[in-house]
This record gives sequence, C-alpha cells and structure tokens, in this order.
Amino acid sequence: MGQQQLLLDPNAKPTGKAIAEGLGSAGKTYIRFLDELKEQDISLMEWRYYNDAKSWLSKGEYKWTTPRGANKVKPLFWLSIWEGFFKVAFFFPEKLLTELQSLSISGEMKEIITSAKPMGKTKRFFPITIDIKNIKQLKDVYAIAQFKKEWK
Repeated sequence: MGQQQLLLDPNAKPTGKAIAEGLGSAGKTYIRFLDELKEQDISLMEWRYYNDAKSWLSKGEYKWTTPRGANKVKPLFWLSIWEGFFKVAFFFPEKLLTELQSLSISGEMKEIITSAKPMGKTKRFFPITIDIKNIKQLKDVYAIAQFKKEWK
C-alpha cells in the first residue's frame, strides 16, 4: 500500500464520514487525538482547501489572552488525512532542533527530527512530520506541541 493522500478535491469539503473511511483502523486514534487536543488547549481549525498544497488541511492552534486582554493565536501544526493514517506536520527553525531532541519523546521521533531536511526558499525551516497510525504516537505529538506552545 502506497502513501495516498486523501481530501484532494477542492469541491468536496471533508466530512466525518469521508475522514473515517479514509483512516480505516486509524480512525479510533484520530477520534482520541481530537478529544485530547481540547485537554492540551489546542483548537483545531475548520478544514480549508489550500491551492499550494492541492488538498484540504486543518491547523492546530494555541489561543490565549494576554494579561492586557489581547487575544493571541499561535499556529502549532498542520493536519492532513491519508489512506490508513493522518499526518501532523510541525515546522521549526534550525536553532530549535537540538532542544527538540532533548524532549521526552520516542527514539523514532528523535530519528525523524535528526533526518529533517530544510525547506522553503530560505531553507531555514525544518518540517517534523509524524504519520500517526496508533495511539502510542500521540504522546510525541503532544510533547512537541507543548514545546511549540512555550517557544517564544
């Protein structure tokens, strides 16, 4: 089975049914992920079609109010749906890769961080992409999301 991204039709807004069918056995992990995001103070934005990605994506965001009452939003990750799993993609500047490695995360996750290649026109950001197929992987996602929430 290849890695087939789903939700590519700009005219077909994602539905719970389409996502569940695409995820298959990873559907229970996805539901748990959605439930636990609330406990992590992370909001998942509505699905939106992005022309540059040619697919529907959602974004995990951390929202808070400053002591002076200003509402702030920090994008944490991008979410995409694939056949049999979902992907969470974080983007970090190179200077944070060493700190990421020191988090309490799995060896597999540390390997993903080590092998991340710079991207973008300036090659200054590194994608940390996690293919989530089971509940055990969510611990790494939350650890990295917490790190990104706290990073200034």
